[in-house]
Amino acid sequence: MIGFYDYTMILTYLSLLSASTGIIISLNGTGHPYIGTFFLLFCGLCDAFDGRVARTKDDRSEMEKKYGIQVDSLSDLVAFGVLPACIGAAMIRTSATLQALFVPHHFDAYHVLQWVLFALLILYSLAAMIRLAYFNVTEEERQKTEKGNRKYFLGLPVTSASLIFPAVMMLQYMLPMDLTLIYFPVALATGILFITPIKVPKPGLKGILIMVSIGLVEFLIMVIMRVFFKH
Repeated sequence: MIGFYDYTMILTYLSLLSASTGIIISLNGTGHPYIGTFFLLFCGLCDAFDGRVARTKDDRSEMEKKYGIQVDSLSDLVAFGVLPACIGAAMIRTSATLQALFVPHHFDAYHVLQWVLFALLILYSLAAMIRLAYFNVTEEERQKTEKGNRKYFLGLPVTSASLIFPAVMMLQYMLPMDLTLIYFPVALATGILFITPIKVPKPGLKGILIMVSIGLVEFLIMVIMRVFFKH
């Protein structure tokens, strides 16, 4: 059986399984963007610790290390590049506000708007792929001349999607108005930040725990709003 299946791969594999499930649920029938967001949050949780778990195994071969890097990057593309786009696509189909804005004699305009919004999601996924590929190449070159871990990222890490889009969905359930149309400019802005050469400090353990705490707060608020307020 090809591949590696030791404990250093578990979180990465779980992230991909979670992302794939979220994509299927989001695109199933009329779509379930709300549920898909929970899978995105779980992907972010897995990604927060997969690198640290991998580094606990000192006897990894060079092939295992390179395999881990490639699998992590491919998983990130699905989890943070494709899943948020699928959640956005599901929001288009489930938004009563979008449909109400376009009465039957404006049906063609509704489809034009749909495709514009789909285009923004596609551009977002493209930016995520470019960001991940560029990071892999530059990280490989950096390791030839530098030792240790990098101190900062160039461009917004794609994993930030696991906090950005759940925040939009959280506001969607907290506020009385429909924020569907807000999701897409946020996706476009996030994609631009992926490929903009800004320096983003790489978080240490404290920073990771803060981000995990933010994700937990988003999760709890969304559950409370859904279960107790049925909003």
